[in-house]
Amino acid sequence: MLQSRLFPRQTSLDANPGSNEHHSGPASLRAQPPRRRTALLAATFAAGAALFTAPGAHADANWPSRPITLIVPFPTGGTTDVLARALGDSLSRSLGQPVVVESKPGAGATIGADFVSKAKPDGYTLLMGAVHHTIATSVYPALSYNFQKDLVAVAPIAMVPNVLVVNAAQTPARNVAELVTQAKAATQPLAYGSNGFGTAQHLIGTQFQTQTGAKLLHVPYKGSGPLTTDLLGGQVTMSFDTITTVLPHIQSGKLRALAVTTAKRSAALPDVPTLAEAGLANFDIGTWFGVLAPAGTPQPVVQKLSAEITRITDSPEFRQRLAAAGAEPMKATPDGFAKRIDAETRKFATLVKENNIKVE
Repeated sequence: MLQSRLFPRQTSLDANPGSNEHHSGPASLRAQPPRRRTALLAATFAAGAALFTAPGAHADANWPSRPITLIVPFPTGGTTDVLARALGDSLSRSLGQPVVVESKPGAGATIGADFVSKAKPDGYTLLMGAVHHTIATSVYPALSYNFQKDLVAVAPIAMVPNVLVVNAAQTPARNVAELVTQAKAATQPLAYGSNGFGTAQHLIGTQFQTQTGAKLLHVPYKGSGPLTTDLLGGQVTMSFDTITTVLPHIQSGKLRALAVTTAKRSAALPDVPTLAEAGLANFDIGTWFGVLAPAGTPQPVVQKLSAEITRITDSPEFRQRLAAAGAEPMKATPDGFAKRIDAETRKFATLVKENNIKVE
């Protein structure tokens, strides 16, 4: 169609310049020397091609022009969901388009990640990713996607410490030493819940068991919501969940916080020691959250989204919301975020191997 619009009749550059039998192109081109005529034709074709590439570039410049879907790979009610909705509210206002938070839980957050990795790379389907994905890479050997190749890092949101909590009504232990003593004396392993195989909670529990010698039973859930329900109901004894989910129950006295899992104490629980302070040397595992997009998403879209998220996480209003959830803001460029993901993927691969964590 392009050629018929630019050249109504077929043109031959190899024919005799003076012969009208083979030269029926534009007269201005026929009048040029062969070399000059070739250059003009090349420029004309380039201009024609631009007619077809311009709409794509224009679309990137106008992004977003319709609602955006932010996929949460856990059930509603957990930390990932809470942070996604807080971010979605702010992004909706700043981008002028609705941000719809949609839950796709299961398989240690890999179902949601797989869905986004296969979505159209146009900036309208995003993933609220987490540290769990860098662990799942080593735990699930047959994933149908590659987290680092099939998804592109956009921007981190927050770091949330995990906290060891027990059901206050059913567990007498008031510190880590007492809990370990209780676990070693029990006839049956103490059950601890996690957000699923290959999540940070799973790895923390396994490493806690390795370093203390406590007898524990891992009980995986699809997310923090159902886990917390069972913890409050006494179906499991303990968990290593993120502060965001359990903080209200700690404050109400239904759950008792024994230690945080990061290297430093949490501002939300300043009187609760770290596991390292409780005797578990070098224990430092927290949960970060951030936004990713399908690989191939146009760079102008990635950069614009990254800039908007950074502006939001820098705002006093958003930081206040994070603080209320026990979260600490994070900031990095897409490249910096990608480097963090790569470093932690390698770090957790070592821990998974050392702790012999496998999908059961």
